[in-house]
Amino acid sequence: MIRRLFALTILLITASVLFTSCSMFFQPEPEEKKERVDRAETYGPPLPADASVEAAGQFPAEPDLTDNLIGSLRPGDATPGERIPEILERGRIIIGVDQSQYLLSYRDSVTGDLQGFEIDLAREISRDIFGDPSRVEFRFVDSFDRVSTLSSGEVDLVIRNMSVTEKRQNEVLFSAPYLSAETRLLVMAHSGVNSFDSLPGQTVCVADNSTGLETAREYAPHSPILKTRNWADCLVALQQHQAQAIISDDYILSGITAQDPYTTIVGESPASSEYGVAAAHPRVSELSEDLIRQVNATMERIREDGTWWRMYDRWFSAYLSTSGQPPLNYRAEEEPYQDTPAAETTETSEEEP
Repeated sequence: MIRRLFALTILLITASVLFTSCSMFFQPEPEEKKERVDRAETYGPPLPADASVEAAGQFPAEPDLTDNLIGSLRPGDATPGERIPEILERGRIIIGVDQSQYLLSYRDSVTGDLQGFEIDLAREISRDIFGDPSRVEFRFVDSFDRVSTLSSGEVDLVIRNMSVTEKRQNEVLFSAPYLSAETRLLVMAHSGVNSFDSLPGQTVCVADNSTGLETAREYAPHSPILKTRNWADCLVALQQHQAQAIISDDYILSGITAQDPYTTIVGESPASSEYGVAAAHPRVSELSEDLIRQVNATMERIREDGTWWRMYDRWFSAYLSTSGQPPLNYRAEEEPYQDTPAAETTETSEEEP
């Protein structure tokens, strides 16, 4: 009898140990951990900060019109002291620029210096005013703030890949254009996307306050649009396969592809634009017209002495080709400055274009 009780006790103890061991191996997964795994599998890498997705065809395109551009002001024969004595007396010109648009306007990560085509242009303007290219105070201006910083007088000029459009010429006074840009696509090499015809169903990325947004709505109506704060965020989205193409001007795209050799610029251009130096609108500042005349004096000088070509070759010749500096496009001098009829006066698109 004692032996039977002993054997039964041993059997019960063994069963209890086995049950406890099994329960240790088969505990249900914590709900929090399951939720984290499910969430990661569902969404993948997070979108860039402040990015949003616009559904395909959610908003109709409102193209940035350029058919009725007024043109800029001829420089005339006045001296800087006669045109802009206030700036000459101050001893420096204040210019708003970008600091992250590679090849156009960016801060060199090694030296900390500002470099790029637009930085060189700003220094040429300073050279013609002061006889010294270093008399520039650069201030970093977000694409959303280009008009407001000019209107408030925080900066004298903005040189920030700002496309000349009918809407914008009612907000600022433009110089003669310094670059003529073509709209293109940037994709990962071997992605299979090689033209705008390849875009239906593919997500495209644009900087939110750029002319690229309206271009995407117009030429990629069947594509979701990922809108980011800047073009660098678009590159990250492209690398993480959150977008299959970036739509922008070729000058902006050349700076992106220079930073990532696995990207390439493709597709025929459906649209073009021209970049101009911007000053406050004449209704805001009575100094603007003389300041733009001074800028246009620089535009003429860099055309005549070959400086424009040297700047272009330094920054873009490895990636793009051009027929040269855009036409100066002056308006008839006797015409008073006027707004474009029926144009809206809110700053929309560009970059960052």
